Amino acid sequence: MYNIMSPKAEEFISHEEILSSLAYAEANKSNRPLIDEILAKARKRQGLSHREAAVLLDCDLEDKNQEIYALAEQIKKDFYGNRIVMFAPLYLSNYCINGCEYCPYHAKNKHIARKKLTQEEIVKEVTALQDMGHKRLALEAGEDPVHNPIEYILECIRTIYGIKHKNGAIRRVNVNIAATTIENYRKLKEAGIGTYILFQETYNKESYEALHPTGPKHDYAYHTEAMDRAMDGGIDDVGLGVLFGLNNYRYDFSGILMHAEHLEAYKGVGPHTISVPRLRRADDIDPDVFDNGISDEIFAKIVACIRIAVPYTGMIVSTRESQACREKVLHLGISQISGGSRTSVGGYVEPEPEEDNSAQFDVSDTRTLDEVVEWLMEMGYVPSFCTACYREGRTGDRFMSLLKSGQIVNCCHPNALMTLKEYLEDYASPQTKSVGDALIEKELDVITNPKVRQKVEDYLQNIHQGQRDFRF
Repeated sequence: MYNIMSPKAEEFISHEEILSSLAYAEANKSNRPLIDEILAKARKRQGLSHREAAVLLDCDLEDKNQEIYALAEQIKKDFYGNRIVMFAPLYLSNYCINGCEYCPYHAKNKHIARKKLTQEEIVKEVTALQDMGHKRLALEAGEDPVHNPIEYILECIRTIYGIKHKNGAIRRVNVNIAATTIENYRKLKEAGIGTYILFQETYNKESYEALHPTGPKHDYAYHTEAMDRAMDGGIDDVGLGVLFGLNNYRYDFSGILMHAEHLEAYKGVGPHTISVPRLRRADDIDPDVFDNGISDEIFAKIVACIRIAVPYTGMIVSTRESQACREKVLHLGISQISGGSRTSVGGYVEPEPEEDNSAQFDVSDTRTLDEVVEWLMEMGYVPSFCTACYREGRTGDRFMSLLKSGQIVNCCHPNALMTLKEYLEDYASPQTKSVGDALIEKELDVITNPKVRQKVEDYLQNIHQGQRDFRF
């Protein structure tokens, strides 16, 4: 039985409710009056139910699809402006005891190089990331209580926050590790993490269990209920995601929206981010084995419909996607992207030798961070390295209330400009710096409050003179 307020995974992610919603969407994909009604509701910027969003996803009326894309673009501008937050993943260890069928880290893979970074290696890798200009990391590790216990993750976080190199500093560490206990989530909170990220992979219980035949990740309920436990442990910001290509995309689209609805209803605050990775080729993993792959067109529509359904959430697309695909979805709802990423364990100090292959998946966008930053600016976006909300306590429901009221832009846009200025002064190539300085000058006109503008201009001048870390 479907129950949005239930703590049980099979009730807040109800198989029967998803099937019913998909049937409803299929039956109404050409229902013009209903689609108009859903779009009218969406224009109020308060989101849609999973069932309403499913109708938009299935919509086969071309003129209405264009309205969907236009509305997604406008909502993205309304809530997040033209800012794109930058981050990089750091893989700490690929030791793993799970048997996930789609991941090369699975325990049965005996020929992949197994690695685990020491604290000394972490210092070197993070220093290299700082020298690129990164301020925000997403830590990744396989599930292995012997090699990667929670104590190891906590030690890594302490090491990372403690690294000061030139003008560099990692100001926000997000963590993507296996589902764990409330006690361990408390420890992560105390360590000062930003967002706790956990991908569901698929919300179809039967498919989930088949894809995770062995290891602790096999437990569907424990995994799916992890975000509730994380919030019980005091973590304000959580990030959802599914791996599109594992299961029917319509099913998982509905599932992730139901999960977002559950968190907002049951815990009072929805997901801080939603990630939309697609299955990619990796060591001993052939994506063609899975018959649920989705085209770039469907992928773009998924992004647009999630943005409309959950207007407040940040949306992430990684270097799994090509430059062309990322360009297509940026304006439809994406607010965070990675740049200059490595999916091997380490790999930032120097590229990993091919024979050592510890990568989780092949990277499609192989450009440097500087190239990605310039590319974004040439398209009129403001690359942001801002972590101010996290450090000012604007997290969880406090962040969401500001975002939903439209007030967050008064902080975020100035902060984005100032952190971009830091990047331009410390790390950018001459060409990128030239493009960036011109963009900042133009973007100052967006700030309508004369006192705020004057303050930003003063801060920008201070940054040019060598001072760092100003924020609203």
